[in-house]
Amino acid sequence: MRLTCPHCGERDLREFVYGGAALARPSGDWGPDWDAYVHLRENPAGRSREYWQHGSGCAAWLLVERDTVTHEIYAVTLAGEGAA
Repeated sequence: MRLTCPHCGERDLREFVYGGAALARPSGDWGPDWDAYVHLRENPAGRSREYWQHGSGCAAWLLVERDTVTHEIYAVTLAGEGAA
């Protein structure tokens, strides 16, 4: 699999570090919504949004939209530009 870093161009996946699913953070104080955000995760097959860091490159955090079954990449943006 290859990712295209907005700064460095297309690179091999080995240059990147997986940062987790791009989930919307709950607002407000600690409660059931925060408990679910921290502790409960679904792992659906198919299209997902994930954070990746270009660890062996420019160190930018990226928001990657990809299919977890086929590994097809739909979009790669800087994390601050398309954050959840």
